[in-house]
Amino acid sequence: MKRGVLLSLLLVFVLSVTSYAQKSPVDETEMAVKGIPRKGQRVSVQLDSKRVEDSWKKQLDSQFGNKVKVDKGVYQMDGVVIESIAKTPVRVISKVDAVPTGTTVWWSIDLGNAYLGKEATPVQWKAAEAYLKDFARTLYREDLAIQVAEAEKALVSSQNNHMAVIQKADMIKKDIEKNKTRKAEIQQELAKNAAELLQYNNMVDMNLKEQEAARADIVNMRVALEAVKERMNKIE
Repeated sequence: MKRGVLLSLLLVFVLSVTSYAQKSPVDETEMAVKGIPRKGQRVSVQLDSKRVEDSWKKQLDSQFGNKVKVDKGVYQMDGVVIESIAKTPVRVISKVDAVPTGTTVWWSIDLGNAYLGKEATPVQWKAAEAYLKDFARTLYREDLAIQVAEAEKALVSSQNNHMAVIQKADMIKKDIEKNKTRKAEIQQELAKNAAELLQYNNMVDMNLKEQEAARADIVNMRVALEAVKERMNKIE
């Protein structure tokens, strides 16, 4: 992985950690559900809405089982006990919405004798607020764990790439040394060939001289032969 890509991933990770340092605000807000206005609590989570809703549904299903009913994005639970909020069964209506800053999880709780409210039921309000904040913190931790794992993978990839670059450099150095050795061998072969060529040229020159000497011998022998023949002809 290129250095710039790794730095970008690390920058994204740092910025994400900085954003998670912010608290997950919980406020009191009214929402119309199936045309009926209901007062409730809302927590803001700076994460993707699909992921938040999947986690919220998973938590509700895990805690309340088949009592969770879903109709057009509205979650309803009748006669459920949330011990941290109330010891008696309550009725819960909840909704998850995507917003420009992330996602909001809203719920309205009918405590039986009153609806959850900041002023009307302050004790239950604080407990419900803690429940929503715990949910948001869990999501942030999970998301950070995923980003840490991705950053670790990126680091390992960068380290492997670094080792590959080093190995490539070593191979290039070896190839250069082989090239130098081969060049020296070729130069030696060229020098040897030049010496052999000189020797062959000398042998050719010597052969030419030997041919001249042989031709001279032939001429001399012919002259001598003619002299002998002439003497023989003069014998009476």
